[in-house]
Amino acid sequence: MVIAVTKRSRDVAAPSARPAPRGFTLIELLVVMVILSILLTVALPRYFGSVEKSKESVLREDLMLMRDSIDKYFADTGRYPDALADLVAKRYLRAIPADPITESADTWVIVPPEDTTKGAVYDVHSGAQGNALDGKPYGEL
Repeated sequence: MVIAVTKRSRDVAAPSARPAPRGFTLIELLVVMVILSILLTVALPRYFGSVEKSKESVLREDLMLMRDSIDKYFADTGRYPDALADLVAKRYLRAIPADPITESADTWVIVPPEDTTKGAVYDVHSGAQGNALDGKPYGEL
């Protein structure tokens, strides 16, 4: 004896049933936006701080490189260069670096030696306005 049992299929939707809603609710979108804004509030100040710190690091390195080139020029010739371009012409530098704060190679402040008969470029400073992160003015680095 075989008994057949029939089940009512659940795959067939009743005509009054609504389809499942798709997408996100307004509350869900607002929660995601709040979380993103909190993350950005934490991350952006660190990013901009690291950009300023790297610019200052490049400035210090460029100043050290140019000062070393001026000293080598003086050791070789017995006098200081008449302009920064002399360091490039005599191949002590490949090019005059751009000041990373002002983004220009024309803003370097040249300090002449005490004895002006020995040349015109004794030292070089940044011409940028403002202070570094340690509080020193850029012109004193």
